Amino acid sequence: MVNRNIEIKARAKDLKETLRLARALSDSPPLALVQEDVFFNAPAGRLKLRTINDESSELIYYERSNETGPKTSGYIRAAVPDPRLMRELLGRAYGVRGIVRKRRTLCLVGITRVHLDEVEGLGNFVELEVVLPEDGSAEEGVRIAREIMRKLHVDDSSLVGGAYIDLLTRAGTK
Repeated sequence: MVNRNIEIKARAKDLKETLRLARALSDSPPLALVQEDVFFNAPAGRLKLRTINDESSELIYYERSNETGPKTSGYIRAAVPDPRLMRELLGRAYGVRGIVRKRRTLCLVGITRVHLDEVEGLGNFVELEVVLPEDGSAEEGVRIAREIMRKLHVDDSSLVGGAYIDLLTRAGTK
């Protein structure tokens, strides 16, 4: 089943201040995650193998435009019990595009996942993922994203398009 969310990504001006604001909006304590995303050369969309805190792994396929600002992302996730074998398999089938390593602080604000990311080789970012219910409208998701952006003091001038792997590729550090 394809899930949908509305996403934004922005450069973080002050990650500590953004965390303070996100904590005030969240109903639960923040969660610290260390993630490694291995991206593969997929013929369409993006395909990555994510390992979280060296404890669990999942395969994620997603399609999303590279525009800045709130945008719809369609994605499918599957747990991966043997990430080493999956990496070998997909690496042989498609080739490894690159690896993104990050420290992520996750705050849940209603149906929105607020990610405060320290990305190796790129710097600090804020990501919002407004997880849409099955019958949820993209317009409502955009409205929620814009409202949370305002509350976190994220302005349009700090928005970036593309995925971290794209930014790393452009920087020549993938």
